[in-house]
Amino acid sequence: MSKLQVVNVSKKFFDTKNGIQVSAIENITLTIEDGQFVCFVGPSGCGKSTLLNILAGLDRPTNGQVVLNGQIVTETGPDRIMVFQENALFPWLKVIDNVEFGLKMAGIEKKTRFEISMRYLDLMQLSKFADLYTYQLSGGMKQRVAIARALVTDPEILLMDEPFAALDSQTRDLLLVELQLIWAKTRKTIVFVTHNILESVCLGDKVIVFTSRPGKIKAEISVEHRRPRLSEDTDLQRYQRKVLEELKEEIITSRKLDDAMT
Repeated sequence: MSKLQVVNVSKKFFDTKNGIQVSAIENITLTIEDGQFVCFVGPSGCGKSTLLNILAGLDRPTNGQVVLNGQIVTETGPDRIMVFQENALFPWLKVIDNVEFGLKMAGIEKKTRFEISMRYLDLMQLSKFADLYTYQLSGGMKQRVAIARALVTDPEILLMDEPFAALDSQTRDLLLVELQLIWAKTRKTIVFVTHNILESVCLGDKVIVFTSRPGKIKAEISVEHRRPRLSEDTDLQRYQRKVLEELKEEIITSRKLDDAMT
């Protein structure tokens, strides 16, 4: 069943340095099904994060619209939660207090929000670290806390903007598996932005390949492979090749555009 529809969405920004309108994305039309895991991949600056911000309601399209459950998205809402590259945790709060924060703001009483938060910390294998401060955690553990904090309010859609980009490869590979297991348990609709081709085919039911700026959808690649998928699985290579073939020309074009602007 269709959960989220992007209908002819375009976004333009005014470049104050050069005094011109710049198109970030153009005429994006996309359907995301309920419970689907969708990855956006494309060259740097192609508008992937711009579209994610529009889905979140953090930005508005210049043209077109986003429809969630039949309703046009015009602002942020608890049905869509964003996980950023930087975990944005509160360092002065303990892990449990960080995870509880959204529930506390929603007025959930203390005992109930503690029980809900501990359930998600357990899901992320972090329950024994609940009373630590976030500065005492590794980068991977911090990102797992951020995911637990996002899930605890039970959003319909989880939006993830390169959440593993700053992590080392071993931690990233571990979280690739853990995120798949969490998705299998929760069946959340997930939209995940990445530059990493391997990451996209490990995680996505569908990989959306963007053109260079202005971003348009060049290809939609379905990944039909068992889960959980491991980064070392050689059977995923054929999907990686498909994505790479679509991206090659776009990466070259993107570099030329960057060179022309410097």
